[in-house]
Amino acid sequence: MGQKIFMLEGRQFRTESDYACAKRDKEIIDRLREQTDFGDIGQMEALRRELRGGKYKFLTLLGRDFLDEVEEKLRKRETIAGSRTEKGASDIQNRSGPFERKRERGRESARFGRQGKGSAAGGRAEIEGKTNASGHGQRSYREKQTVSARDQAAVDQFVQEELKKREKRRKLSLFICSAAAACCLGYFGIYSYYNYRTQSTYEQLSNLKEKAAEAAAFGDTGPLYTLDDDPEAKEVLEEYKKLLNQNKKLIGWVKIDDTNIDYPVMQTTDNEYYLDHNMNQEYDKNGTIFMDKDCDVLRPSTNYILYGHHMKSGQMFGQLDLYKKKSYYEEHPYINFDTIYEKGTYQVMYVFRSKVYKETEIVFKYYQFIDANSEQEFDSYMKEMAELSLYDTGVTAEYGDQLLTLSTCDYQETDGRFVVVAKKIAKE
Repeated sequence: MGQKIFMLEGRQFRTESDYACAKRDKEIIDRLREQTDFGDIGQMEALRRELRGGKYKFLTLLGRDFLDEVEEKLRKRETIAGSRTEKGASDIQNRSGPFERKRERGRESARFGRQGKGSAAGGRAEIEGKTNASGHGQRSYREKQTVSARDQAAVDQFVQEELKKREKRRKLSLFICSAAAACCLGYFGIYSYYNYRTQSTYEQLSNLKEKAAEAAAFGDTGPLYTLDDDPEAKEVLEEYKKLLNQNKKLIGWVKIDDTNIDYPVMQTTDNEYYLDHNMNQEYDKNGTIFMDKDCDVLRPSTNYILYGHHMKSGQMFGQLDLYKKKSYYEEHPYINFDTIYEKGTYQVMYVFRSKVYKETEIVFKYYQFIDANSEQEFDSYMKEMAELSLYDTGVTAEYGDQLLTLSTCDYQETDGRFVVVAKKIAKE
């Protein structure tokens, strides 16, 4: 018994499974034929795009045959003379449908052959198949050329758009980099200006102080200056009189040998003001060294607390944290601090790290140690600081000693502080 042959739309299928797939494809094709107006070139082009894009998943060669049919009709539609009406062109295309399918079935019958046919018929079918295959190959070549040209045009357009986008991104990046560079240069210029102004200002003040001290040494004391309306008025040291006339907020001068710490010290009722103002009341990010508002130099507080920024440039208290090394302390054991009324030399006792705590936290807060009301309270403060100290200097203090505390920022923790505490000693 011969093998059963399944035929559909001019195609031969060997198995019943393939035939079932072919029938499924034909149902899709028939539905597309019903939905598409083959006289409307727009609908046909849309259908071709969908077929090429794989919108419909065909399981057999019927799908490719249908795509060839659509492309053939489109090609004929495009070559129809312009004098013909749209309706006439549509009729020609619609009439050609059955003919094309019939011719395709003839080609397939000739290609595969039927049982019992003669060799002559088979030869004619083979010749016809070759002829049609050649024509189909020529059409495929032309189609490939057309598609290739269109693809190349699309690629060229895509490349041009990408180049334009890349050029826009390059210009935008260049603009951003230029703006960032301008900002950095501007910031550096402002930073340099403030540093130069600060350094120049304090050098002038230091020179003025030294000249006044020299004049006092030769007996040129100038006019007497005392604080008005103060029952315990003290005479201002000669070297600070002119500076005090420039700024009534001057309270003293702090200096550490072999460092750039050589600054006037201010005091106001606002501990925030001199964080960003200099001695001349100008805005200055370096700020100014200032004494805590609660300290008193007329009725000396137990502890004078001086604050200053830890500037990366080294200005203000930027070099104070050098005391974290004991070797540095051993080379710089003394701090000079004059109030406007008297000179003073202080010996370093404790060096430690701390922070600004919340009001509710019960912990030793060095910045609240200004006056000790009793010897017990004083000793308690000394014990707290000794326990915090980074190293033992061997220096201690007793109740009644005058203390000096230098405080600056410490960036090892949030709200961190670096603190150096010294006691006043008799000048040798």
